[in-house]
Parts: sequence; C-alpha cells; structure tokens
Amino acid sequence: MTQKLTPTQMAWRAAQDIANGAYVNLGIGFPEMVAKFQPPGREAIFHTENGILGFGEAPAAGAEDWDLINAGKKAVTIKPGTAFFHHADSFAMVRGGHLDVAILGAYEVAETGDLANWSTGLRGVPAVGGAMDLVHGAKTVAVITDHVTKDGKPKLVQRCSLPLTGVGCVTRIYSSLAVIDIVDGHFVLREKLAALSVEDLQALTGATLHLESAVTDLDVPAL
Repeated sequence: MTQKLTPTQMAWRAAQDIANGAYVNLGIGFPEMVAKFQPPGREAIFHTENGILGFGEAPAAGAEDWDLINAGKKAVTIKPGTAFFHHADSFAMVRGGHLDVAILGAYEVAETGDLANWSTGLRGVPAVGGAMDLVHGAKTVAVITDHVTKDGKPKLVQRCSLPLTGVGCVTRIYSSLAVIDIVDGHFVLREKLAALSVEDLQALTGATLHLESAVTDLDVPAL
C-alpha cells in the first residue's frame, strides 16, 4: 500500500475544519492530538466528559500535572477561563446539544454513517462509555481512523459487523488515505493522497466511493 498519513497528520487535517469558537469533544486515541493543531486566528473550546471545558494541548514530557487529565487519562494543560465541573454536569452538556463537534476514533464506519468504536472482545475499548452520548448529542460527528485494519481489511464498510456506538451519526471521516463525507447514505470522496488513484483507494474501501465533485489532493505538513 502507498504511504499513508500518520495519526498526527490525520489530527492536523481534522483540526483545519474546526470553526473558531466551536465547542469540541475529542475522543480517546488519535483524536486527542487535535488540540495541538488549532490554525492561527482560531480557537476551539475543548471539552472532556470527565469535567473540563477549555483545556489546552498536552504538556511537555515531565511537566505533567496528573490531577489534570482528560477522559483517556492523558495529561492536559489548562488555559485562562478553563472550567471544572461534575461528571453529571459534563454529560448534561453533551446530552443537551451544547457541543458543536465530537471527533472520535473508529473500528468501523458504515456508508450509512453508523459507527462502531468499541468491542465486546478481549482487546480494545471494552464498553461503549460516553461515546454513545456524544454521537447523538454533538451537532457534528467526525471520525479519525486508519483506512484499513492492521491486517489490511477495510474499516469503511457497507454495514458494521461490530456492536454499534451510534446509528447514522457520522458525517465526515479523516482517514490515513482520504477525507470522505457521508451524504445520503453513501461515501463521497473529497480528498485523497496524490500518489493513490481512485481505483486503488476503492480497492481498500468496503463500500462504493462516490465522486460528486473534483477530488482534491490531501496535502498535510510533515509533522
């Protein structure tokens, strides 16, 4: 397979689409890195369901304050205006529709927008957790994921085979090979790596990629 984006590059690309002033929840794993890459002149307000609003990027190694962590138990920094609150209040924000964007990881995403990002198996995320609330409470749900599994199987599929986190909830996917929207129950290709043909990308995707306009190059910095 052709060269693919790193998790850091996928996080950078996702950050470019976040509007100034948006309230954003970043899921465990790849999405946590999005906080590092706010474009100049834009500032998102990041939310974590364990009770922080307005946190900053991860601290430098050795500078962690382990009383300041996100839902994935990763150290964060605080900024002027950061707020702390009870777990129940955090979920009231989620369920009340007060988040503009949720960015999550995924095991599978279906062309219908269904999301599977937990597993009943022995490995991986052992329970659905707060993601179930996030995918139906946030106004927009995006996914950051490798395009295929470690053994080369598509993660973008016609129908999910794993337990669902949410139904018809995902609208955009930032994969290691492409940016894909979900429109009217099908995948619409927006951007792809320049070195990868549409035909090669299709061969790595488990459902049909539709082309509704010119596909642009997925261009990211060497982070």
